[in-house]
Amino acid sequence: MHEQDTMMVIAMARLLRDGERAFHGVASPLPMVAILLAQRLHAPNLVYINITGGVNAHPESLPQTTVDPRLLHGSHVIFKLADIFDMSARGDLDTAFLSGVQIDRQGRINMSVIGSYAHPKVRLPGGAGSAAILPTAKRTILWRTRHDTRTFVEQLSFVTASGNVDRVVTPLCVFVMRDRYLQVESIHPYSSAEEVRQQTGFTVQTAGIPFTPTPTAEELAALQEVDPERVRLVEFKI
Repeated sequence: MHEQDTMMVIAMARLLRDGERAFHGVASPLPMVAILLAQRLHAPNLVYINITGGVNAHPESLPQTTVDPRLLHGSHVIFKLADIFDMSARGDLDTAFLSGVQIDRQGRINMSVIGSYAHPKVRLPGGAGSAAILPTAKRTILWRTRHDTRTFVEQLSFVTASGNVDRVVTPLCVFVMRDRYLQVESIHPYSSAEEVRQQTGFTVQTAGIPFTPTPTAEELAALQEVDPERVRLVEFKI
């Protein structure tokens, strides 16, 4: 488990670019750590926007919940939540981190129901603004701490949101959106092509796919500085 959380957060941080504006919402410890890690490693001018309303906050310690007021500490400015939707609609939000209980091969997400909408087997918490952000942010990075055939499915029970998905980071691999479908971009070093195929509910091509580069000593040292309490592990307990 520790290997997965480390690989996921480093893989997410590597995707962030210097100078862009990146946002995460509720229940997002991995994106929170990834953004702060990217700022420390290769993207010092990355603008960090979080759900509490902070911009470029410098929390003295990382909370286990991403709606904690500690994520306002040191902010350059504080904004209202509605402003993030306007910002995205204007085309000023470069990267958003979102997730889904189910994700299909087109990168669409389900956060609404499992089963029929009228009589669901499970009623989920809902999209929490994802239907507004996913199609309007310049790109979205999806993440999920489970990679199995119940999560990555051929057909969603309900489409909560769809839009500008760029990558999907999982405990087993990184998907990239190409030609409107998710394709395996890299496989994490502790996994295998066979495991990715078996644990994905839609057909994926894994022949010749490289391994995700192993975390460097510099990345691991920076991660220890950013998240010494391993707050990112909270997501693996859900």
